[in-house]
Amino acid sequence: MRAALEAARGAAQAGEVPVGAVLVQGGRVIVAAGNAPRGLADPTAHAEMRVIREGAALLGRERLEDCDLWVTLEPCAMCAGAIAHARIARLYYGASDPKGGAIEHGPRFFAQPTCHHRPEIYSGIGEGEAAGLLRDFFRDRRG
Repeated sequence: MRAALEAARGAAQAGEVPVGAVLVQGGRVIVAAGNAPRGLADPTAHAEMRVIREGAALLGRERLEDCDLWVTLEPCAMCAGAIAHARIARLYYGASDPKGGAIEHGPRFFAQPTCHHRPEIYSGIGEGEAAGLLRDFFRDRRG
């Protein structure tokens, strides 16, 4: 989670919402990224989407069943869909997102009978620090 939090801090410094993600294979971080929708002019450039795309390209395959995803914030529905399609083995995330999250909030994506792959899910890891980054970012923006 440390690497994901560092990517989130980098995103905040770039003026992006501070969310970071890392893709791990065999206990080794293979890709890390922060949110970048503004910087890339791409509404799909969430941290999770970026590491899934980069990891799939790096490994040369669309299925990442031997990889784990660590992210600082509960993934949204778009990212949950990508996690399912990529067949990510385990999802670890920090802060819950009651407004935009889709794992334990909103659509509860992986609990739907139409979801074809469900990763193991572990929440609340580094939650305090991840939530603090988000709180500080939005407090400073509202100034």
